[in-house]
Amino acid sequence: MPKRRTVSKAQGGIIVLLFTVLLFICGAFYALTGIDVGGLFSGTPTSTLAVANTLPPVQITDTPFLPDVNVPTDTPVVVEPTMTPVSAGWWSVYFTDPINHHDPNVISGSVEEKLIEYINAAQSSVHIASFEFDLNAVAQALIVAKQRGVDVRWVTDDEHGLLADEEPGRGQFAMLMNAGIEVKDDLGRSALMHNKFWIFDGQIVWTGSTNVTKSGIYDQNNNVIVIRSPELATIYEGEFDEMWNGLFGAKSPSTLAEQSLVVEGTPIQVIFTSEDPALETAIIPLVQSARSSVYFMAFSFTDYPLADAMIQRYQAGLDVAGVFESFGSETEAAELRTLFCGEVPVRQDGNGGFLHHKVIIVDERYVVTGSLNFSTNAETSNDENVIIIDNPDVARLYVEEFERVWSLGKDVDPAKMACQ
Repeated sequence: MPKRRTVSKAQGGIIVLLFTVLLFICGAFYALTGIDVGGLFSGTPTSTLAVANTLPPVQITDTPFLPDVNVPTDTPVVVEPTMTPVSAGWWSVYFTDPINHHDPNVISGSVEEKLIEYINAAQSSVHIASFEFDLNAVAQALIVAKQRGVDVRWVTDDEHGLLADEEPGRGQFAMLMNAGIEVKDDLGRSALMHNKFWIFDGQIVWTGSTNVTKSGIYDQNNNVIVIRSPELATIYEGEFDEMWNGLFGAKSPSTLAEQSLVVEGTPIQVIFTSEDPALETAIIPLVQSARSSVYFMAFSFTDYPLADAMIQRYQAGLDVAGVFESFGSETEAAELRTLFCGEVPVRQDGNGGFLHHKVIIVDERYVVTGSLNFSTNAETSNDENVIIIDNPDVARLYVEEFERVWSLGKDVDPAKMACQ
């Protein structure tokens, strides 16, 4: 008879500690992606097909941004973006390049270098709502800006921001605060302050999917769009002020009626969740209105109504395709299986790091980007920002990025999909 094994108090303590750490990691992953590993936070996992049968039909809601079928699709030609001066035009688009710019010790030519250029050019204010941070050079640039009289303030997440600042390799928030720069977090909520936007001098908005971290800039596929517009900056300043004053989540005031504008002939709509739904009121209706194509790149895509809208457009004869981040995309919560089984062309990314984009391109004209993952948590709990831009020149650059990411991706394994 085998000898019975016993567990000492010390061993038991270690087991409890390891379980607690694992539970914390799963909780953070659930907050970010909406994917509940093992059903720990939302009960027993429900299959995608079962969810599809219980959801109400998608209703197209009124929004000032939807295209007018009576208006020609051509828009005015705008200044071509460049990788140099802030004054190059009213918009610029940057993509991280983890193949050619993957060394955090070589800033030249990177998105980090561009961010530092904007910081160095700031004259009056740099207001930041950004999820996490670990870049010394950016911290140093902000400290120099503070020393020359610039109002520098930062709102971040609690566990991924100020608490994470105590981890090895971090400490950049401490650098800022020691230099007199005020940093606030989101008051210990379980939801995330997941924004990634910067406002310079009340004139320029920097936003997109890029976290200000080594991983976000040098390992992941990410995008940044920068727009020079005092009117747009005012919209983002309003959201920044709300969070600075402790207003987070669904209870913060909505100003959605004041968040549509036209800049140099380009219609732009901004949505902040979770005070306003972005998927339901803007993104899904935009996909449903598509006439020729829908392309997407998604870190986390767990929203069935959005997937269903894409399948419907594909079945209507449109060119629909997308790339998923590999990690988590084969779980029950993810919509990779839904789209694959709906015969929509989809791939999983080929990046050793994350594909972190949250991008949809419609008709090679409309671009949806920002911090919002296509998930329920992002829509109803987190603080996120979405920007939708109607500009073929901007869209062309995002289509080029989609084609690059698609070409590096890998085909889905049909054996893992189990289509019925």
